[in-house]
Amino acid sequence: MMKEVGSPKLLFENLDLTPVQSVLWRGLHREGAGKPVVYNPVWDLRALMLRQILQIPYMKDLVKRLRRDPCLRRMCGYGDRAPCEAHFSQMKKRIGSEGFRMMEAHLRHEALRVRESQPLAAVGLIQAAALDGTDLPAWSSRDPHDTRKGLGDPEARVGRGKKGFYLGYQSLFMVDIEGFPLGHMEAPANLNEKELVEPLLDRVLGEDLEVELAVGDSQLESPRVFECLEERKIGHIIVWRRLKGRDNPPDVLTVKDRIDVEGPEYLRCIYQRLKAMSESLNGRVKARLAYSRFTWQGLGNASIHVSIIFCIVYAAVIAAYRIGSPELRYSIAYFA
Repeated sequence: MMKEVGSPKLLFENLDLTPVQSVLWRGLHREGAGKPVVYNPVWDLRALMLRQILQIPYMKDLVKRLRRDPCLRRMCGYGDRAPCEAHFSQMKKRIGSEGFRMMEAHLRHEALRVRESQPLAAVGLIQAAALDGTDLPAWSSRDPHDTRKGLGDPEARVGRGKKGFYLGYQSLFMVDIEGFPLGHMEAPANLNEKELVEPLLDRVLGEDLEVELAVGDSQLESPRVFECLEERKIGHIIVWRRLKGRDNPPDVLTVKDRIDVEGPEYLRCIYQRLKAMSESLNGRVKARLAYSRFTWQGLGNASIHVSIIFCIVYAAVIAAYRIGSPELRYSIAYFA
């Protein structure tokens, strides 16, 4: 017997974008004399989400698939015609990264509201969260005149990642104890990850969320990060590095090897549980939504790229509860 699966169509049918219509229609002609809008921007957003779900690398390939496959066109809402590649570029520029973050915030609040497994989160209280990051390599070569930046993508910078030096951007995100994403912040790869903690917290806490405890790896060990968390009355479990000539306090976690830490057992349990959830989200969105395959250019587009991916994660949570299958709330594969 074949296992029952859903589809992107099921995901889109259970997604209400009415509250963000003003964002989607920003800059478009809606009334009076003039050329009418041919493509509803809701259809365009669905097409961008479909691109990540089907892991289509380039916009030109998305346009080809839409023009050749009537099922995909109907899934998004298009009729017999599909827009060109420039249409989607204009949409991203018209709405901007801030507009996509507004749509993302709406879906996040809706997903938190319907998620019954964490009732406190529905009213904005996050008991524990993890900070983690990933690399977003740029789709560009280095500038031969200045090898610190990109040639096709001048905003991309060379920085140190988990696998060595790379050209591109970085994304720092926050997840709760279930691996539910709470927010993200992007920056060029040469910026120290510690510099992203404060703007990320301001963005997350500015959306009516309250975080009681934050967990992070040793790369976040810094007096500035500790002060930033304490000013916002957030407890923290940040792993300390093992440095020659320094004795770490006994009540903190210390790096033991590449994948383990040592210290008080209760702190190790909390850290490992939240670290596992952040790695779970990272793995799911990389494997199912092409998180680390960024083929646009510019820092603003990097933020839009991550916003679209997180919108799909929130949409899956919302759709799972609306179809009466909450156990599927984190199953991106079911809706793919």
